[in-house]
Amino acid sequence: MNLRSFGQRSGFEVPPVNIGAMRLPRDANEAVALIRHAIDSGMRYIDTSRGYGESEWILGRALRDGYRRKVILSSKWASWITRIRSTDDTSADCVRRRIDEQLKRLDVDYLDFYQIWNIDSREHYEQVIAPGGMLEGILKARDEGLVGHVGFTTHDSVENLVSYVQEADWCEIILFTYNLLNRQYAPAIAAAHRQGIGTVIMNPVGGGRLAEASPVLLKLAEQVGAVSVPDLAIRYVLSDPNIDTIISGLSRRSDVDDSIASARRSVFTPEQMKDIEALLDGIASASASFCTGCKYCLPCPKGIAIPAVMASVFDYRHWGLQKDAAQRYAGIKEARADACVQCGECEPKCTQHLKIMEEMRFATEAFKKG
Repeated sequence: MNLRSFGQRSGFEVPPVNIGAMRLPRDANEAVALIRHAIDSGMRYIDTSRGYGESEWILGRALRDGYRRKVILSSKWASWITRIRSTDDTSADCVRRRIDEQLKRLDVDYLDFYQIWNIDSREHYEQVIAPGGMLEGILKARDEGLVGHVGFTTHDSVENLVSYVQEADWCEIILFTYNLLNRQYAPAIAAAHRQGIGTVIMNPVGGGRLAEASPVLLKLAEQVGAVSVPDLAIRYVLSDPNIDTIISGLSRRSDVDDSIASARRSVFTPEQMKDIEALLDGIASASASFCTGCKYCLPCPKGIAIPAVMASVFDYRHWGLQKDAAQRYAGIKEARADACVQCGECEPKCTQHLKIMEEMRFATEAFKKG
């Protein structure tokens, strides 16, 4: 695979697709073999975490026998995501303890990158950069040669992220969510790229949702010359000039081989991207006039999770993700559409003036096996 600049700040180059170590096989020997297959096939950057179960321990085994020298290794942690001890906080001392533990778990002397895990609010960002906060601890570890470079992952608002990248001269990479189903972070990704920050994308195949053979997306894939919907999804992300690389959650060898095959195909032409964006914009327009998830329709007298039901209906109808929509519907813990008694209390409260009772009947029939 051809290498790409990993932003302007880090000095690294990376292949377009790399290793996400969250969904490794449970069998350790199988997982080690899979990781080494990925590295031997050209993947280089590895994303793991203190909160990914046995991932760090498994990587420690996989990176022996000279494999550590072949990769760019990154791990992450934050107390608001996973507490190792009840006393964990956002202090410099606490993150330093976590770094020391992670180095032992990974059986390495240093980490190429250390990321603050999921900055999701201005409050958490301020805690990170405060005197005596996490950033101070990570930078101290960097000065001591234990960490090479610094970044963060995020699910924060676009507005906040655009402001962070203008302030955070310490940040060298950011991990974003971005895919055909979720394009909301495009402005933040572009802003980070302009600042020379490396941009990494997780969930390029929608966390597996885009593995489904949606008729809508299959037609689009054929139109732009993609060999499959996952191929369409990966090449769509890699065609964005503001994106440096993606990480694929590896569970089996085909995750490696298929991702690399997509990366080796050409990026989409501007004309092809226009075709893709036109379809996505059309679906986004339909979404804007459908359920917005505002929850004004609640509470339902029968306890139905109306917005969750409506989200499943939207995916079924507009994306053609029928299997995934059925699984999402089946996973609703509250009452579902079949509990609807057509009382009509929800409809006058709906800001979109939707025919919710009709949608509940549709959902009951479409997902009756769920």
